[in-house]
Amino acid sequence: MNAESIWAQASEQFQKNLQGQFQQALSALLPGHIPAAPSFLTQTLPSLEGLAGVHIDPARLLEIQQDYVREATALWNASLNAGGQSSPLKDRRFASQAWNASPLSHFAAAAYLLNARALSAMAEAVEGDAKTRSRVRFAVEQWLAASAPSNFLALNADAHKRALDTQGQSLSQGLQNLMGDMRQGHLSMTDESVFEVGRNVASSEGAVVFENEFFQLLEYKPLTAKVYERPFLFVPPCINKYYILDLQPENSLIRYLVEQGHRTFVVSWRNPDESMADKTWDDYIEQAAIRAIHAVREISGASTINALGFCVGGTILGTALAVLAARGEKPVHCVTFLTALLDFRDTGVLDVFIDEHAVRVREMQMGKSGLLRGQDLASTFSFLRPNDLVWNYVVDNYLKGEKPPAFDLLYWNSDSTNLPGPFYAWYLRNTYLENNLAKPGKVKVCGQKIDLRKIDIPAYIYGSREDHIVPVQGAYASTQILTGKRRFVMGASGHIAGVINPPAKKKRSYWTRDDLPASHEEWLKGAAEHEGSWWPDWVRWLKPHAGKQIAAPKAYGSRKYKALEPAPGRYVKVKA
Repeated sequence: MNAESIWAQASEQFQKNLQGQFQQALSALLPGHIPAAPSFLTQTLPSLEGLAGVHIDPARLLEIQQDYVREATALWNASLNAGGQSSPLKDRRFASQAWNASPLSHFAAAAYLLNARALSAMAEAVEGDAKTRSRVRFAVEQWLAASAPSNFLALNADAHKRALDTQGQSLSQGLQNLMGDMRQGHLSMTDESVFEVGRNVASSEGAVVFENEFFQLLEYKPLTAKVYERPFLFVPPCINKYYILDLQPENSLIRYLVEQGHRTFVVSWRNPDESMADKTWDDYIEQAAIRAIHAVREISGASTINALGFCVGGTILGTALAVLAARGEKPVHCVTFLTALLDFRDTGVLDVFIDEHAVRVREMQMGKSGLLRGQDLASTFSFLRPNDLVWNYVVDNYLKGEKPPAFDLLYWNSDSTNLPGPFYAWYLRNTYLENNLAKPGKVKVCGQKIDLRKIDIPAYIYGSREDHIVPVQGAYASTQILTGKRRFVMGASGHIAGVINPPAKKKRSYWTRDDLPASHEEWLKGAAEHEGSWWPDWVRWLKPHAGKQIAAPKAYGSRKYKALEPAPGRYVKVKA
């Protein structure tokens, strides 16, 4: 057999391997066939019968295959002729000298990157509707992230070097780290022993002034001699704990607002257990959001208050305001929405999880009763950015035996919360799947037909430019629903880092524009960029809506609402 025929056979095998890997990646979308994805995706991703037979234009597929064979040939020849010298790899996972010094590891990484480019090109070449193409891309990205040679001890040159440098101690420590994470039930992203809720996170001084089975209401100690007469209520997401808004004094949005002279309250959600397994969306609106609004009004004696909703807290607050408007009530003077969705037409990467089948499965599982476990939800969000939020920790913690650094935001991210099944099932269908909340009169909540257009109060709407959970276009869509005077501001970075950006850090930037065209894309063309944090812009907007200044209260609560316990209270300390 001559060299030409040998290479022809090798070329054919290359192409078969490539298509086999693509089919394997697509199988991550089929329940029961998930070789490289976490088990929770089996229950989350929809069934897509026949997806493995997605169509790619034959001419484009041939082009990808030819490029693959050409690059594979070049890689093989380069490895034979390298003479012990390897060209540096640009991917940060393989950037260290150790990867270049090990011929086996370097070749494995280079071959992986070649496969990744080819598989990604195939995913982009898939023909079909936008949702199918997004799902294919997501499946391929998950498979590629999981199959990187850096994730395997046998191929990770950095792990080999560290094992030699520590005389095997890193391997022993990595095994201990793995066993510890198995006991606690989640992957460690930070040194959790460093933090304690109420001591060095969620440490702003205050008291619990009301509680029911859904939430505790915290009031914070004033830091100024006078406060604005109109108090302020934070409604955080119930899928996380409130102290993302009060991590530490230097990056606490709550403390920052208190320092500006606002009498400040926050909803601290209860972490649901089996006793709350039958609670509904209506319950959270009536017994939590609306109850908190009334409590703050009664405590302060103010006829109206100001309020903020963050992420899902914004959806809850918006729903509550629409219910109140339908009842002829307007207890909130102005509202702020931070990275929140009211119109769910553009939900970004989360859309890959949602279709009729997936929602119906959840409704059958927990539509009447049950709990969505906090760790399942946290894992879903982590795998939206698998290299950053999953596999790098696997490598560092287990293969290298390193101790994760202490980071308050990642500690909060690991402090997950459960959700009642009926609440979650209603939310999936009426927001992500059918977008009913944005359709005037389409759904009833708390006995009222919802029309978000009736929220005709001043609104400050914020979206983060790189947000992968609430795309900035989705956040901007609220400007086209609400009917009061609106201001939209876009911040740099993502869902959390864009929001938690204290002015003292002098980091990032934000964009503003006074008018509100129909689309975010059009808005951005005329927006002006400003250096630093958006927080000062927000408090400048808020100031004229806060009323006159009065003497700061000397005690928490009121005669009717007694201080029950010091902040942060019991509810936030309950683990999922």
